[in-house]
Amino acid sequence: MKTAYLDCFSGISGDMFLGALLDAGFPLKILKQRLKTLPLDNYHLETSRESRSHIFGTHFSVTLQQTEQVPRNLGMIRGIIQSGDLSSTVKMKAVEIFEHIADVEGKIHNITPEEVHFHEVGAVDSIIDIVGTLIGIEHLDLGSFYASHIPVGSGFAESAHGTIPVPAPAAIELLKGVPIYDSGIRHEMVTPTGAALLTSLAGSFGPMPPMTVQTVGYGAGKRDLHEQPNLLRILIGKQQSGQDVETVVVLETNLDDMNPEWVGHLMDRLFDAGALDVVFGHVHMKKNRPGVMVQVIGQPDNRQSLMDILFRESTTLGVRFHYTHRQVLKRTAVEVESPWGKIKVTEVLNRDGASFFQPEYEVCRKIALEHDLPLREIYSWVMGLNKQ
Repeated sequence: MKTAYLDCFSGISGDMFLGALLDAGFPLKILKQRLKTLPLDNYHLETSRESRSHIFGTHFSVTLQQTEQVPRNLGMIRGIIQSGDLSSTVKMKAVEIFEHIADVEGKIHNITPEEVHFHEVGAVDSIIDIVGTLIGIEHLDLGSFYASHIPVGSGFAESAHGTIPVPAPAAIELLKGVPIYDSGIRHEMVTPTGAALLTSLAGSFGPMPPMTVQTVGYGAGKRDLHEQPNLLRILIGKQQSGQDVETVVVLETNLDDMNPEWVGHLMDRLFDAGALDVVFGHVHMKKNRPGVMVQVIGQPDNRQSLMDILFRESTTLGVRFHYTHRQVLKRTAVEVESPWGKIKVTEVLNRDGASFFQPEYEVCRKIALEHDLPLREIYSWVMGLNKQ
C-alpha cells in the first residue's frame, strides 16, 4: 500500500479532497460507476481543470437537479450506504464517518445522534464526497494518511440553522485534538465534511513523513482566493522504510498528587494498550512539590486510546502531545541453542549491515531462576554470541 500526505495549506473540504484524488489518477469513470449503485438520483458529476494562482488542479462538483435537499437522519444515510455495490471497507468507514458527525451534531444541538436531521452534510453532494473519497482511496491503494497542520478561517456563514460562526461548530468540534491555526482569511477554510474525512483518515498532523513522492494531485476549491492558491495538495508515494524512520506520537503529563502505588499499574496498562515506550521521570512542580513526569511514545493512530488510559488511570487533568519522527534499528526475535536449551534473543541489524544479539530480560530471568544462576551469567553468555 502507498502513503499519502495531505498538504492542507488552504484548508480542506470534501469536494477538494475528491478533486485531489481525481487529479492524482483516480478515474472519474470508476467513481461514476460505483456511485450509480447508491439509491441517489437527480445529480450530475462534473470535473474541470482550473487555475488557482496559476497552479492548475481538478475542480470536482455535484450539480443537483433539485435545489431543495431532503433532510436525512443517520438511519437513512446508513441505508443508502449499505445498499450500494461497495466494498465492506468503504461501507464500514463511510458509516463510521457519518456516525461521528451525528455524535458531534447531536452534542451541538442537544439531541441524540439518531435524532439528528442532516442538512448540509446529509445532502446528496456530501454523501457523494464522503463515499466517493473512500472509493478513490481504495482504488489508489492508499494505506496510511498524514496531514499538515490545518488552517481555519473566521467570520460568519449561512447554513440551514441560520448564521453560524466560522469555523462552523461541527467543523471545530470534529477538529478537537488536531493542530490548527488562524489563517487570517475571513472565509470558511475547513468544512464539516472535510474535517470528518480528515480526522477519520489521518494518523498524524505535522511535517511530511520521510517518503518518496510518486504522484502529486491538486483539488481546487470553489473560491479563487486573493491571499493564496485555494488548493488541497495530496502527495502519494512510499514511506522511506529502508531508512527505518517512522512517525510517532509523544504524550506527556506531570503528576504531583497520585498514589505512588498506582504508578506501576499505569505503566502496565499503557504497555498493554500498545505503547512503544513509557518513561517516568522525577520532577519538582509548583510550590516545590515532588512529582512524576510521565512520557508515553506510541503509534499515531493509538493516540486517543493511550490518552484515555492516562485520564482514567492517573490523576492528570491535562495531557500534552505532539508528533515527531524517530529512527530505529531493525530487529527480529530469533531462537538460538544454549546450554539451557533453545532460548529467544533479539537480533539487531546495525546501520552498517552487521547484526548483533541482545538478551531478553524476561527470558534470561526465567533461566536464572530455574537453574539458580546469576542473571549476569545468562546475559554474558548471550552477549558472547557476538564474538563468535
